Amino acid sequence: MEEELITEGSGEETAAKGALEEASEEEMVQEGVHNYSTADRYVWPTDPKVLKKLEWFQDQKLGLMMHWGHYSQLGIVESWALSDEDSCWSRTGIDWEITGEDFKKQYFDLNKTFNPVRFEPEKWADIAKEAGTKYLLFTTKHHDGFCMWDSKYSDYKVTAPDCPFHTNRYADICAHLFEAFRKRELGIITYFSKADWHVDSYWSDKYDRGSYQHRGPSYDPKEYPQEWERFVEFTQNQIVELGSRYGRLDGMWFDAGWVCAHNGQDIRLGEVIERVRKFQPGMLCADRTVGGPYENYVTPEQCVPDEPLGIPWESCITLGTSFSFAYEDTYKSPREVICLLVDIVAKGGNLAINVGPQPNGCLPKGAVKSLKGMGEWLKIYGEAIYGTRVCAPYKKDGIAFTRKGKTVYAIQTFADAGAPVPEEVWIPYEGKVVEVTELSGGRSLSFEQKDKGLLIKDGPYEGKEAPIGRVYCLK
Repeated sequence: MEEELITEGSGEETAAKGALEEASEEEMVQEGVHNYSTADRYVWPTDPKVLKKLEWFQDQKLGLMMHWGHYSQLGIVESWALSDEDSCWSRTGIDWEITGEDFKKQYFDLNKTFNPVRFEPEKWADIAKEAGTKYLLFTTKHHDGFCMWDSKYSDYKVTAPDCPFHTNRYADICAHLFEAFRKRELGIITYFSKADWHVDSYWSDKYDRGSYQHRGPSYDPKEYPQEWERFVEFTQNQIVELGSRYGRLDGMWFDAGWVCAHNGQDIRLGEVIERVRKFQPGMLCADRTVGGPYENYVTPEQCVPDEPLGIPWESCITLGTSFSFAYEDTYKSPREVICLLVDIVAKGGNLAINVGPQPNGCLPKGAVKSLKGMGEWLKIYGEAIYGTRVCAPYKKDGIAFTRKGKTVYAIQTFADAGAPVPEEVWIPYEGKVVEVTELSGGRSLSFEQKDKGLLIKDGPYEGKEAPIGRVYCLK
């Protein structure tokens, strides 16, 4: 992760592509969790508008990710149980079927019972705003192919006549959700799976493998180029549709990294993104795990890098135990999420915290409680989070650092509510400091500058439990 960054068209980029070609799709995705591209695969954009949007993105710091679809009715992992080659881990919660064939039919028929009558996009947006999130990352379509928007290119969608929700005033879920978030000045990024396991130009039982499917297409695109081109046209049409009919988008986030030229599955993503950017100037593209000029930021999943990456990045991490809704799930506390957020921001990244909505359209109460708790802390200390950039030594001796203008923020977090809260705080910052204030109340604090940092005298702490975190402003 410490490699030098590469520029578009360089020899290093060519070498990186060669290395990627040798990587199998199994190395890129294990048990539904994607690895992330490292700095040597990153290509800085040359479009000034994209660079400006990247600065915006790095200012936001906290996004709300949502995996939601008809699969929420079963409370199981999204899509993956449809892949026979992934059944060893993805079907562990399926105890009513043996071969998988009946289950796959049941799964694909979930559109006929999906009816989230308690979906209220305005309430979702209010909760997101109160939580301190700055943008929405929403699953318009997962690998199973079910569209959460009124796509004219598919009948497998929430607005189709065979889906009972199609008569609801919020039936075009993406349209209403995006507008509700925009009204609250929150950004919009669309999740879109490049794979589609429902459309017959990608998965079909007429080829040698029959009904036994894996992540990739049922056929070799080199052997059936016309069939592959049919899939490419379908996919590009849907991408343009989202980019042209659903208002301003800040980014498009593409999953299914195995669908790429390196694996012989080229959907010519760059071609269609440039078409969309003609009317969505500067729109970001996250072609995750693929590298190159259309992975404008990288996306660690369920993990945080050990060190700053030196490139734009976003960790997508679940608030509960899974990305999709799970019955009787447990959720991270506000303390856990804030400690996670501080760690990520100190290393220059964003956190996309994922919540899986319930099948009835409500957000789980446990998730809402955690989200609102996050927002309470961020209302007081958000200045040290939003709009900041990395500041050495990043994170050391239990203190995380961020910077904005001439102010350095030293953030002390307490992972354990029962931890002792010292009156004196050691800050391992070696720059010159002339003033220290406490962010929550603006108190000026006495300090002693030492060789390797400074010792701040905060005074006795009177709370019943340790704070989630406290912030010192160094000037």
